[in-house]
Amino acid sequence: MNNEFTFSIKSISLDENYHPADSTRITTNFANLARGESRQQNLRNALNMIDNSFNSLANWDNPKGDRYSVELEIVSVDMNIRGGDLNFPSIEILKTHIVDHKTDERIEGIVGNNFSSYVRDYDFSVRLLEHNKDKQGFSIPEDFGDLHGKLFKHFVNSEAFKQHFKKSPVICLSVSDNKTYHRTENHHPILGAEYTPNESSLTEQYFKKMGLQVRYFMPPNSVAPLAFFFFGDLLNDYTNLELISTISTMGTFQKIYRPEIYNANAAAGNVYKPNLKNQDHSLTQIVYDREERSQLAVKQGKFAEEHFIKPYQTVLEHWSANYAL
Repeated sequence: MNNEFTFSIKSISLDENYHPADSTRITTNFANLARGESRQQNLRNALNMIDNSFNSLANWDNPKGDRYSVELEIVSVDMNIRGGDLNFPSIEILKTHIVDHKTDERIEGIVGNNFSSYVRDYDFSVRLLEHNKDKQGFSIPEDFGDLHGKLFKHFVNSEAFKQHFKKSPVICLSVSDNKTYHRTENHHPILGAEYTPNESSLTEQYFKKMGLQVRYFMPPNSVAPLAFFFFGDLLNDYTNLELISTISTMGTFQKIYRPEIYNANAAAGNVYKPNLKNQDHSLTQIVYDREERSQLAVKQGKFAEEHFIKPYQTVLEHWSANYAL
């Protein structure tokens, strides 16, 4: 039953000449940067910020702060249903590669980082809204995230994933602005100070159904914690350079997309509540339309409903009910 769905993986470099493919979710962080008149300058500035951040963190044997650069690869995953002609653009993630200019090595980084999914758009921007449309108060459907979680675990355990990637994915997101985070005594030399939230969030619960744990760390030179979602042991399964590739890449994206939190002029204290209305922050030189992005999430959720959820509802329900790792 598990072979009802198979996956095909293709990738494209994310550099200053990147143009989003037609199948790319345009709410995706990198796709949003690569649009409009400033697209090339946006990409150039973002990639430069990532390199600077990487060298600042990987500062040993790096006296001039220019030893490394980061290359990014957009990994697009199409899902194929057995016996059908559907190639549904299910997931997009980022793969990092580290170029060591001192040794002329190209080192494989972490896969995951940014995470985009049409089915997640459907769950949060269509299904959740419809479920709460005429209700008093807010509630979550009992099986919310079940299908998406099983599809993601199926992908990570697939032959396609194992052929392309050596290690499990790590996904790095911003903290939630409706939770409070407390700094712990735990400190990692690369990930920084660990924080714990006062309560679980819907995002945490959703990613848990994908098989992912979460820990929150504020890396050196950062002003707010990042959420790291992972399988296994985040601190011991990955090298310092691998972790730095994720921190520098996703920390840069968050400075662009959440400047009120990640480009704030004051760093998070022992007790930290993120605030998207914080006026005391700096803007990057990169153009980004956050409002447009949230509107597009609804459109893309409806696309998933129309082209995947509804036409294949019976197949999906049967597969999900019988799914086993």
